[in-house]
Amino acid sequence: MRETKQKDVQVFPTGADTTIMRSRTWERLKFEIEYALQRGTTANSYLIRADKIALFDPPGESFTETFLAALQQRLDPKRIDYVILGHVNPNRGVTLKALLDLAPQITFICSNPAAIALREIIPDQELKITVVRGDETLDLGQGHRLEFALTPSPRWPDALCTYDPHTEILFTDKFFSAHVCGDQVLDEGWSTVAEDRRYYFDCLMAPHARQVAKALEKLDAFQARLYATGHGPLVRYSLQPLTQAYRQWIEQQKAQEMTVALLYASAYGNTGTIASAIARGITKAGVGVESINCEAAESEEIRAVVEKADGFIMGSPTLGGHAPTQIQTALGIVLSTATKTKLAGVFGSYGWSGEAIDLIESKFQDAGYKFGFEPIRVKFKPTEVTLKYCEEAGTDFAQALKKAKKARTSRLSSSDSAVARTEQAVGRLIGSLCIVTAKQGELTGAMLADWVSQATFTPPGLTIAVAKDRAIESLMYTGDKFVLNILEEGKHLGLMKHFLKPFAPGEDRFAEVATQEAENGCPILADSLAYLECTVENRMECGDHWLVYGVVKTGKVLSDGVTAVHHRKSGTHY
Repeated sequence: MRETKQKDVQVFPTGADTTIMRSRTWERLKFEIEYALQRGTTANSYLIRADKIALFDPPGESFTETFLAALQQRLDPKRIDYVILGHVNPNRGVTLKALLDLAPQITFICSNPAAIALREIIPDQELKITVVRGDETLDLGQGHRLEFALTPSPRWPDALCTYDPHTEILFTDKFFSAHVCGDQVLDEGWSTVAEDRRYYFDCLMAPHARQVAKALEKLDAFQARLYATGHGPLVRYSLQPLTQAYRQWIEQQKAQEMTVALLYASAYGNTGTIASAIARGITKAGVGVESINCEAAESEEIRAVVEKADGFIMGSPTLGGHAPTQIQTALGIVLSTATKTKLAGVFGSYGWSGEAIDLIESKFQDAGYKFGFEPIRVKFKPTEVTLKYCEEAGTDFAQALKKAKKARTSRLSSSDSAVARTEQAVGRLIGSLCIVTAKQGELTGAMLADWVSQATFTPPGLTIAVAKDRAIESLMYTGDKFVLNILEEGKHLGLMKHFLKPFAPGEDRFAEVATQEAENGCPILADSLAYLECTVENRMECGDHWLVYGVVKTGKVLSDGVTAVHHRKSGTHY
């Protein structure tokens, strides 16, 4: 990572008459869940300078000043004919207002939902807007006749992708992006960002798998040689593998046996951010999510999703002491559609009061629904700690659904069956009992582990199998630090019982446990036999677990005892 933390704009040619302007920061830009790996980001804008000049997707207010300064160095903004918007939000509106001050002649090209949002964000000006509804094209001259595809989703109901047949560049906005920052513009050696791309998909695309699948069908019509993404490196060398990966990940989501209906509205983006964090927690636990933005969904769509889902969660902002009309309508549909056996959840954000959250909670309580987590109330913008709490709440919700289904499902338990014999044999694999601890800023995590093995001599390294639904999993990505605390036989029961108990979302895992801080900042358990300070070097997806490979940086034996081991009767559980 670069030593500087300054924001800048990197300019690079990407095709005939086409230039990328990458607004960059090496710091965490926002607290949305998709930024949680904290590897910086780029906000990618593009210029096509033909007979007409088109600017794609000016960045949000974090980059307004640096972006406009870089733009003015390259051309007079009064020469810009069009601004093409892949999506619109209040954050981007700050830059658009400043750009209009310099270039009032601009015509915006966007979807109809984006046009509505644009007029709300910039209410005091007469805007020139051309609305894309389907088959329109835009001729910039010199061969650049742009084509468009509407690609809406609950998170971005106004999403729009653009294709330039002359350069064979597909401007994909949110699709195929990643939140990473560096000097590399294209994706040479793309395996180095594969983890970031998968994390981005899991956070933002997985909850909208059905809509993403439809969008990919539309994008297949374009013969692209380059994906001009909204964030991160442009996709050239991995275009086919990444497209295939998206399809594979979508099918994995659609194939989940259980689903949760996640319904929300988001006035300023905060409730949508919370929804994304909850959805991330649900999907990592192996349960599908069907997200519905109530501001853009039809009543029949809401009804169909709620009927099909195994549980439902509803979120709302509070506006003027009330829930938005769309949420009140959706609430009525849920109450008349969802059976009382389905698990419920409530969340929301507010500025000065939270009446909308109270309303939904009381309606669900009066109807007799059980809650999968305590109602989540967030004042103003959610913090990193808040989003981690929301993610854990989503995981708890999914686990409660799976537990209820398991209790309802009869299972063969004959000890003579081939399946039972195999489970018993697998259970004879043993491992050392350990506690994995991790810390990032204000976030901490811990888990009991016995699927641990030394993997390498040089450098000294080990592997740990981490279930996808573990809270600590999100703290164990490439480059993250952790400590492996090895437990001592005869002294392990107290720590084992403590870390085996279920923790509520956000609960301190280290309460009443003696710890000290390791050199890498993670907790060392004072009563462990030995500890190893490690850095995650790699991860591999293995069924319902991630196999994490960590390189040992330092370690110490704290006692003369022997390692505690775990004997299991079955290979189907820990």
